Amino acid sequence: NLCFKKSARISTFDNLAGIIWGRKYYYYIFFSFIQNPLCLGSPERTSHSSLRIPPLLFPVQERVSFQLLLPQPSARLPTALMAVSTSSSPPPAILQAADRRRAVSPSSSGSVTKVADDETDTKTLLSRDANLVSAQHHHHQQQPRRRTVAKLRRPQRQKSFRQDIGHAACETYLVTRLAIKLLRYLGLGYRWITRLAALALYAMLLMPGFLQVAYYYYFSSQVRRSITYGDQPRNRLDLHFPANIDEPKPVVIFVTGGAWIIGYKAWGAFLGKQLAERDIIVACIDYRNFPQGTISDMVTDASEGISFICSNISAYGGDPDRIYLMGQSAGAHISSCALLDQAFKEAKGEKGTCWSVSQMKAYFGLSGGYNLLKLVDHFHNRGLYRSLFLSIMEGEESLPKFSPEVKLKDPSAKAAVCHLPPIVLFHGTADRSMPPCASEDFVDALQSLGAKAELVLYKGKTHTDLFLQDPLRGGKDDLFEHIVAAIHAGDAEALAKDAKAPARRRLVPEVLLRLAGHISPF
Repeated sequence: NLCFKKSARISTFDNLAGIIWGRKYYYYIFFSFIQNPLCLGSPERTSHSSLRIPPLLFPVQERVSFQLLLPQPSARLPTALMAVSTSSSPPPAILQAADRRRAVSPSSSGSVTKVADDETDTKTLLSRDANLVSAQHHHHQQQPRRRTVAKLRRPQRQKSFRQDIGHAACETYLVTRLAIKLLRYLGLGYRWITRLAALALYAMLLMPGFLQVAYYYYFSSQVRRSITYGDQPRNRLDLHFPANIDEPKPVVIFVTGGAWIIGYKAWGAFLGKQLAERDIIVACIDYRNFPQGTISDMVTDASEGISFICSNISAYGGDPDRIYLMGQSAGAHISSCALLDQAFKEAKGEKGTCWSVSQMKAYFGLSGGYNLLKLVDHFHNRGLYRSLFLSIMEGEESLPKFSPEVKLKDPSAKAAVCHLPPIVLFHGTADRSMPPCASEDFVDALQSLGAKAELVLYKGKTHTDLFLQDPLRGGKDDLFEHIVAAIHAGDAEALAKDAKAPARRRLVPEVLLRLAGHISPF
């Protein structure tokens, strides 16, 4: 016979376990064995015991109290328990508690049934409290009573851990297969091998900052990772939330860079962390990279991610009337293609799309390239060989199609440009990966058609200074402050909070930042 404590409270240990497992209900029986003594007594002294299930074991509408009457050892008790129960005697204090509890027990009709001490043929019975049964009689009257044995399920954490392992294995296999396929395109070229080695050394120098950002990305409660927005393998996005969402917050949709080959949504974690500190929700969109997909797949994925955010961000605490689109490097090219394609569709009156250009309050392009015809030779000299680049862009004949600057020369571009939101492009004058003239020419083309476009140049800044080194350096960041000021324009309260915001701390020593700047392959 099992003697449980009559009145049990959920302790800190229970709550902690519930948080770790992430389950709605607790496995209370399991913790009862840990916290309360396991009493094995003879059936002559203890014929039954009362067990009150704690409220958190069931949903609010299902909270009930149970009366448990234990059977004789002959009523199919486990052999091990029978052997122990006949050979062990319980402590006197527990026997006295059991004697007091078996005085009375409420029946389902509300009457009081007296149970004799010498009653050894009592059958197993589960009955609800009379007061709760009468309140919920109309809900349960059609449900027959069944004698069931509760079966504890495995903790959800074990299941999710297995899923994580399986997902990691699949991703490893996919990355390995795609890497082998990519090597076939690259061959044994001197330029890309030296660039890859420089990239590895560059990452090692900035590792102190990367580790801190990785800890935030994987363990912060303000990050929701890998939300599915489409049916393709990499149609996932991350959401970075402010600490307090007491009202709808502005939203930034960010498309990361990566030379169309190594782009990943986690590259935007640091930007997401910074903007979340200023009460801005950030959605980092992942997309298929080459060789898993080509440029048309990337643009399609970005457009579907934008559509998902526009349709669902209000459920996450975002303001659907304050959505901003932003891209960096290759992500700036992909996001500008998606934005311009949508503008052309709306100008032609095409339907069937789930988002509108008018939903974007502004577009921010950081160190992007917008005319691929002018960049083929430049990328070839930088290690992104012509054959590989044309394979990514689906052939030389497709370059004009995926060059936003060239598309503005189309006769129908005038009607499409009027749908575009205000556009702000940022570029460093010392950028060797994407020459600053790429942004200058695109802004000129937009302004010639009457679009609201602005170019902000940062003197002496390289391709990675604006996005990595400067934020890791801490202190005041001109690019970051410019973006936040544009998002909070017209919100006096938010601007006042920005003025009082503390300076950001340094994540990487200055000497490592300077070495990384010299070694950077970008």
